[in-house]
Amino acid sequence: MNVKKILLIDDSDIDNFINKSVLQKANIADEIIIETSAKDALTYLKNVMDDESNSFPDVIFLDIKMPVMDGFEFLDEYVHFPEHAKSKCIIFMLSSSIDPRDAERAKQVKEVKSYFTKPLTQNLINTVLNSL
Repeated sequence: MNVKKILLIDDSDIDNFINKSVLQKANIADEIIIETSAKDALTYLKNVMDDESNSFPDVIFLDIKMPVMDGFEFLDEYVHFPEHAKSKCIIFMLSSSIDPRDAERAKQVKEVKSYFTKPLTQNLINTVLNSL
């Protein structure tokens, strides 16, 4: 299975490099976009939401721990996006946090499909693909 666009939202350049490399090696996306802040990701999504020539991502991998706006604050804004945009996109939390409260909190947000601990691996990609 192949998706058109994946959006990685993570402030870590190293994690973004690794995640993008794993996704490219798996060859599951036509395009991989990286945003290094939740605020920039929201701006990006708002811009593509109404742009006919630039599609909304099919999958978002969202980190939790980021400066200025964390992943949960991103979700607080994202839930207000129109359904026509959100219905085309699946969000997976991808975090280094092993705090069970973070995983539990992620489960409370209907837009979040699953919570995974970094790093992104081929096995996680297979799990993601099976859930699409």
